[in-house]
Amino acid sequence: MFWRLLEREAGWLPPWRDLLRVYRRLEARGEIRGGRFVAGFSGEQFALPDAIGLLRETRRKDRSGELVSLSGADPLNLMGVLTPGPKLAALTGNRLLYLDGLPIASLSGGETRFHETLDAAAEWQARKALLRAAAPPAMADLSAS
Repeated sequence: MFWRLLEREAGWLPPWRDLLRVYRRLEARGEIRGGRFVAGFSGEQFALPDAIGLLRETRRKDRSGELVSLSGADPLNLMGVLTPGPKLAALTGNRLLYLDGLPIASLSGGETRFHETLDAAAEWQARKALLRAAAPPAMADLSAS
């Protein structure tokens, strides 16, 4: 995520052709791997070697029903980038709700939008999670003690 650091600190992002040259050198040295790791995301992708095993492991996991709410400004806001549909603007007031790693709802301009069909109870839980910034269970356990 070197380019994110450059963008944040310097206010600019180098052209992709320059980054690609560096990434291919790193790949040739075995420091990173190139390929297509995430379906639905066009173009070349690069990752640390350890990340590929973690991506495969995540794909094989059973669904846990875990809700994760995050800011629209978070780098994990991949709505409309990796998933079909409109993008969610990268603003701190916007929120995105994931269920088992898939976006199911978003909050933008005070309006909740559901991207999956949910029953009434699940919709209520999703709204609550978006408004209260649901923490993963492990984090919730820490705050209770």
